[in-house]
Order: sequence, then structure tokens, then C-alpha cells
Amino acid sequence: MARRVKVERRTKETIVRVDVDLDGSELREIGVSTSVPFLDHMVETLAYYAGWGLRVEVEEVKRVDDHHVAEDLALALGEAIAKAVAAGGYRVARFGYAVVPMDEALVLVSVDYSGRPGAWVELPLRRESIGGLATENIPHFMQSLAAAAGMTLHVVTLRGENDHHVAEAAFKALGMALRQALAQSQGVVSTKGAILPPRS
Repeated sequence: MARRVKVERRTKETIVRVDVDLDGSELREIGVSTSVPFLDHMVETLAYYAGWGLRVEVEEVKRVDDHHVAEDLALALGEAIAKAVAAGGYRVARFGYAVVPMDEALVLVSVDYSGRPGAWVELPLRRESIGGLATENIPHFMQSLAAAAGMTLHVVTLRGENDHHVAEAAFKALGMALRQALAQSQGVVSTKGAILPPRS
């Protein structure tokens, strides 16, 4: 069964359209279009390392700042992931982790796709912004994604001096961890026999 889902999220600030294929079987391309260049780059990086097909369009209805673009995209993408996993009957490997270097930076990411949302993100970024994206919105993106997708997420910076390297290593590691965690399995990986959907 294809795990491809389309989601549209509309608020008074943004309209977000997400088309995600967790297996990249029907949708093989990756394209992200927001008003924030570094956010585009990071979400494209995430999708590439996760092995997804992904199309994203974000339209700003009311221009405020990059916060709503990042948050609403994360919520819509998380919702799409949750629906795609449900379409596959919650038969996923569940756990995934990666430790990714990028030059001097080294970041660890661990995922439990359990239906129990929570995110602990340690990204001590010092620059105010990177490519139009406020650095405070990078951990917020990950926290919002975890909440909407229904997963437990840990992100830990082990070392790093260059904020661009740290952020990119984090998104690469997140993609790799999600590729493992969302890989299809023969059954539901839980002693309870069920993975509950995230609470809306």
C-alpha cells in the first residue's frame, strides 16, 4: 500500500500544502517552496535523507515573520507523516537514530515513532538567523514536527562551532533517523500490540 498523503493547512497567516510519499515509490521528486531560503534547504535535506518524495508550497496570507512559516509547515508535515503511517497500518520499525558529522559539527538524533509526542532539542545556535530563518525557529520546527507526527524526538549537539554546519547536520540526522523509524515492518512493533495516533 502506498504511503502517500496530501495535506493542506490554512490559517489567517499561511496556506501550507504538503504532498509526501514516505517510500518515494509514487512521488520521487523533492521540492520545497517557502519564503525562507534556509528553511527550503533544510526541509529538502530532511526529505532526501529520509528517502521521501516531497512537494511543499507555503503561501503567506499575512506577512509577519518566518515563525509562522516554519511552525505551520512543521505542523502540516507532521500531520502528513501521521496520516501516511496510519495508512500503512502503523507497521513501522518505530525506532531510528543517526549520528551525523558535518565538518567540525557532530549531532545525534534519536526517534521513537510511538504515538507519544515529545521533543528534547539541544541546538546551542549563536547566530540570530541563517538564510532568513531565525535560529530559534529551528528547534521549534523540530518540536512542532514531533508533536504533529506523534513521535518522541531527541536531538543533541555533541560538538560544533559553525551554526550552519550544526543545523544541517541536525536535519540530515533527523532524516536518517526517520528513514529507519518509518521503514515498513511486518507488524506493529510494540508489546502493547498498538501504536496510538497522536492526539489532535
